[in-house]
Amino acid sequence: MLRIGRSGKPDIMTIDPRLQKQVDDHPFPLLFATISGAHLYGFPSADSDFDLRGAHILSLADVVGLDPGRETVEKSGIHDGLEIDLVTHDVAKFFGLMLRKNGYVLEQLLSPLVVQSSSEHEELKAIAAKCITRHHAHHYLGFAATQWKLFEKESPPRVKPLLYVYRVLLTGIHLMRSGEIEANLVRLNESFQLPYISDLIDRKIHGAEKQTLSDVDLTLHQSEFERLVGMLEAANQTSHLPEVPSGKAELNDLLIRVRLNHK
Repeated sequence: MLRIGRSGKPDIMTIDPRLQKQVDDHPFPLLFATISGAHLYGFPSADSDFDLRGAHILSLADVVGLDPGRETVEKSGIHDGLEIDLVTHDVAKFFGLMLRKNGYVLEQLLSPLVVQSSSEHEELKAIAAKCITRHHAHHYLGFAATQWKLFEKESPPRVKPLLYVYRVLLTGIHLMRSGEIEANLVRLNESFQLPYISDLIDRKIHGAEKQTLSDVDLTLHQSEFERLVGMLEAANQTSHLPEVPSGKAELNDLLIRVRLNHK
């Protein structure tokens, strides 16, 4: 299992054999499988589920025949004592999502918490930089707004949606400024130095998945939410990232090779 250090950073990367089994049991060959969710973001609690994400490879017969293959495979529930949420997309769908303003697939692809990899996975990660555009800011702005509404309507409010608000906003700002995907809130906050983040992470890690905030300062977090949204919008306006992705030809070439190698 993945061990998380006191700082929230992964300090030992050992994959639990039960996670590996979920990947091994997948009905299709996998280009890659990684861990996303709270473990990737740096604030898993003891009862957090394991979000397994990846790309699978349908055979040529699946994609050229009359019966379409399973473009998306989903599996959830308790398996071998672990709560698992697995979602994988066929490589064609996954590559297509990379060409849109979808920050999730890039975070999954570039996750350092790797359960299964391949040479094509490494090649795909290299192409990812050419798929990042300034319009990815809209993905992060949209998700932050959704999580903020969820946080506001709960009584008492939960730690998790508030951490998701800050995680996506800081990821978005960092991306617009640097062109790099960083999904770990602990590492992000090393640059932003927001004093309340460490406390929230500590509550989440040492509490339960539904940990609540009985003493939350709603005025502070409302103000910070609005300030960080403004920072992301400003970073988007001044970003030097391109308007459109430039990796389509390389993705197309890789897709053809992957298909031909998995007849």
